[in-house]
Amino acid sequence: MIDQLWLVPLGFAAGILGSMIGLGGGIIVVPVLTFFGFPPTLAVSNSLFAAFSNAVGSTVSYSRQKRIDYSLGLKLGLLCIPGTILGAYLSSDVTPGIFKILFGLVLVSSAVYIFMRKKIETQEKTLTKQMIVFVISASFFAGIISSFFGIGGGIVFVPLMVVGIGMTMKKAAPTSQFILLFASLSGIIIHSILGHPDFLQAGLLSVGAFVGGIIGARISFNIKERSLQILVSAIIILSAIKLFFDSASDLLIGG
Repeated sequence: MIDQLWLVPLGFAAGILGSMIGLGGGIIVVPVLTFFGFPPTLAVSNSLFAAFSNAVGSTVSYSRQKRIDYSLGLKLGLLCIPGTILGAYLSSDVTPGIFKILFGLVLVSSAVYIFMRKKIETQEKTLTKQMIVFVISASFFAGIISSFFGIGGGIVFVPLMVVGIGMTMKKAAPTSQFILLFASLSGIIIHSILGHPDFLQAGLLSVGAFVGGIIGARISFNIKERSLQILVSAIIILSAIKLFFDSASDLLIGG
């Protein structure tokens, strides 16, 4: 157990960042675990435990700040559950090389979103019936991404609520954390049934992610975001490059 205690600070760091930007800590946890040789299903399933713990801590703090739209969050959370079930089963069959390529693309998308966050936030949209249908459909897709990659689905939900529904970023990120309670918990259940997680590792990640979620939610009001955006985006892009490089090596060796 002692040699795995490093998972606690990893979960803590990922929890702070995940809570502040509303994407969940999986965009940090999964690349790190993959870097250290964790198989995709193990990295993903362990990350979902951290994502759930992070979402609990964040939701507790954000609820006290009255920044969560519970009605919308409940609807989107329930709608994403079928997608999380499908995503868990799909993750069982993906090869490490292909997983790294796909996750690298998700990381690039996350980095673009984080870097462009302020610009997205200022663009208000009028909610239409067509957009409502699109949001509902996207929830299913977000569920697949959540359980397949172990990232919680915030990369879809936050931009969707801001750009599609016209919600402010100050409310979208907290609401996304509430939604991730449903996405991550349903993913955890299916991945556990399939025998994917290591519960000791998942527990250590969860401890750090819970505390990080509480702290991230508390400081999200006051921190200067631009420097954080640049730093996090740079880390994510470097992680994506590493994944692309590793995937190319895996595919060449496999070929």
